[in-house]
Amino acid sequence: MKKAATCSACSGDRTSFSMCPAAEKNMHVCGAASKCTCKCMACRVFAVPIMKGMMDMGLTLTEKILKAHLVEGEMVKGSEIGIRIDQTLTQDATGTMAYLEFEAMGVPRVRTERSVAYIDHNTLQNGFENADDHRFIGSVAKKHGIYFSRPGNGICHQVHLERFGVPGKTLIGSDSHTPTGGGIGMIAMGAGGLDVAVAMGGGTYYITCPKVVKVELTGKLSPWVAAKDVILEVLRRMSVKGGVGKVIEYCGEGVKTLSVPERATITNMGAELGATTSIFPSDEVTKQFLEAQGRGEVWSEQKADADAVYDEELHINLSELVPLAACPHSPDNVKTVAEIGKLKIDQVCIGSCTNSSLLDMMKVAHILKGKTVNPDVSLAIAPGSKQVLNMMADMGILGTLIAAGARILESACGPCIGMGQSPNSGGISLRTFNRNFLGRSGTKDGQIYLVSPELAAYSALTGYLSDPRELGEMPEFVLPEKFSVNDNMIVLPAPEEEMDKVEILRGPNIKPFPETAPLEATIEAGCSLKVGDNITTDHIMPAGAKILPLRSNIPAISQHCFTVCDEAFPKRAKEMGQSIIVGGSNYGQGSSREHAALAPLYLGVKAVLVKSFARIHRANLINAGILPLTFVNEADYEKIAQGDVLELADIRKHIEAGETTLTLVNKTTGAEIPVLCELTGRTKDIILAGGLLDYTRDKLSK
Repeated sequence: MKKAATCSACSGDRTSFSMCPAAEKNMHVCGAASKCTCKCMACRVFAVPIMKGMMDMGLTLTEKILKAHLVEGEMVKGSEIGIRIDQTLTQDATGTMAYLEFEAMGVPRVRTERSVAYIDHNTLQNGFENADDHRFIGSVAKKHGIYFSRPGNGICHQVHLERFGVPGKTLIGSDSHTPTGGGIGMIAMGAGGLDVAVAMGGGTYYITCPKVVKVELTGKLSPWVAAKDVILEVLRRMSVKGGVGKVIEYCGEGVKTLSVPERATITNMGAELGATTSIFPSDEVTKQFLEAQGRGEVWSEQKADADAVYDEELHINLSELVPLAACPHSPDNVKTVAEIGKLKIDQVCIGSCTNSSLLDMMKVAHILKGKTVNPDVSLAIAPGSKQVLNMMADMGILGTLIAAGARILESACGPCIGMGQSPNSGGISLRTFNRNFLGRSGTKDGQIYLVSPELAAYSALTGYLSDPRELGEMPEFVLPEKFSVNDNMIVLPAPEEEMDKVEILRGPNIKPFPETAPLEATIEAGCSLKVGDNITTDHIMPAGAKILPLRSNIPAISQHCFTVCDEAFPKRAKEMGQSIIVGGSNYGQGSSREHAALAPLYLGVKAVLVKSFARIHRANLINAGILPLTFVNEADYEKIAQGDVLELADIRKHIEAGETTLTLVNKTTGAEIPVLCELTGRTKDIILAGGLLDYTRDKLSK
């Protein structure tokens, strides 16, 4: 090793601690020292636990924001960290349960900088259930210090971007597409409702310290090629599980060519990668957007260091991209329009939190102006917010769309979550949404393709999947210098001195949180269901107009659990009393809905054993007190059949001892199967307590 200079802070020999054999650099451990002399990956990996807070050079934007919000743990990739949460959001499909959980904690008022409750999912009121839930959420919000975005004000992610998001802040939401906020430089993450409730109460939010993937953008999008094509290209390369345990950070000269709505489209659909979140820098483009919203004062520059070190890198030349589509039934089943060929279509839906901005609507209106939708195509358009809808009316866009034959839907999620506009039987539907899982549209054999608004609008005219580049020259679409701001559909919380006077309004559809119990000494249970790879939360707990109104009624909604895979599952599981589910890889991908854990909990599921989990769903299982187990050897998946009796002997004792490799015995066949139960000190205590609610109540009582 080379002799290093004397430490200027303490005069000690800097060779006293060798850290980097690859670079032949040394690191001196000194509380007064300011920086490591080496920026290589070896030093970054091994030095941080020892010198927390001392390495200020070469940080990614992700690391900067996480570090600034670090409450517990060390910034070491793969280890658990706890971070302070600045903002939360909920939507009505997950919010009712989140607020029931918040009430159960006994915290009188939220302790975040800003918490917002949105009504955007269950807006089809064809019974009392949805209206009752909205009334309940509104009253809870008023009483406990939460801003309330009324039905019709818009989709949570679109409105939050417009009116509440702040660069450099942390945001978690009980919706998996909360990473939309990364479009303005936030660390914004989807989470289960119970995690959001804890954060509202001032609690820490825990994640695995993520790897950071640099996606360097160069060039500029060609005419009629869209931001949607950028994220479809990333999905094509990385797959729906390629982002697990990672944050996708966009950098490069190409970033400057993308508006905030375009960036938000990309970060929104980054959820389909399985990523923790996605993020863009906050720059002059961000500043202009926030100033146009009348919120310029919240802007701050947020960017990675020039010498930031990334775990993985991906390069995309925007100039080389072509129009793409995600084919049924997965967002990563991506092909070019040319590869798919001439495909006759039945329906086009434009909107969702991915593509419902004013910019999207401007482009769609230009394509449709003076033309008529093909007679064989049903075209539905849902603006993302009341602001977008108002400005569409003021700019003449709304009249153009109506004249072309579009069906204008309210500013809500709508068809994206199967809330209306289901396609005809076997129908081919082009949608600007983020998911095309089997049956999600409300039509089980519907063939859903995910595309850009430009491609969708042009195809609505031709009646076939069509390349929008055939439109020829594209005008420059410029966002207005000032957006129309009217927050009259956002209800402010009651002043603290009046909160005790607010009555919580509960309807008969609102049922309490399912009963939980501490982990048993031994679990002996049958395998109630065996499923394959890439099981989504839509498989576990379907969405749609018939089921979503039951989100506040776990006993009722549990009757639909896994019926996409096996209609007999709810009845079988309930009759078994307690059971174990076995699955493949990437189990639980998709939505953040904690109902995909709460319904199995109600049906007696004690453990889920799979090849691998999606991040949010694994956290939700732990929060519900359900053991998340993975195979040590994936081939052992074949050693279990549905109906086999499985035993985890002395499971409580093993988990209390901190053991991670356990033995599951298949008592039907006699096979002994090693399984992993990787729990940290905190998650171990949550499982032992019977779930996060019990754990949190116990901590608060102490």
